[in-house]
Amino acid sequence: MPRPGRSGAYEDPAAALGAAADLLAVLHARGQDGVEPAVSPSQLRALLAVEGAEGVNLRTLGEVLGSRPPSVTRLCDRLEAMGLLTRSPHPSRRREVEVRLTRQGRALLDERRAIRVRELSAVLGRMPPEAVDALVAGLEAFREATAGPYPAAGPDADAGSSAAPPPPASVPDSA
Repeated sequence: MPRPGRSGAYEDPAAALGAAADLLAVLHARGQDGVEPAVSPSQLRALLAVEGAEGVNLRTLGEVLGSRPPSVTRLCDRLEAMGLLTRSPHPSRRREVEVRLTRQGRALLDERRAIRVRELSAVLGRMPPEAVDALVAGLEAFREATAGPYPAAGPDADAGSSAAPPPPASVPDSA
């Protein structure tokens, strides 16, 4: 929805954010080809979820990822075979399996973050300092806004519609 009085290429803040998200995806992908082992986006999300909740069980991991138990099991099979995570029985609940990152899994996430910071820093270095400050302030406000409930159908939803829960905090798109 365009906002009155806005100038620039995007009158609609959501469209501007969507375009920025597309560019961030491109920047995020730069340099990742050399990271070993190579992981798919779904594998990366699983690693991030495990990092955010060490010792998570498979059922909860599936809920966070929005995946069914057989898919989560196969995903963990692949990640365990790659040496990125381990599964072990829960110490007090024998029927539960805990999932944890290995040192190699942590190193992979750290390496991906370092690449991302390098790519983003290069772009931010070409921006005027006041624009960087405004961007940071806007991103902080955006992050705060995502912490609360929001309409499931988007900003145009009726005021009486039910609110969807916020995205899982344990799965940051940060690697």
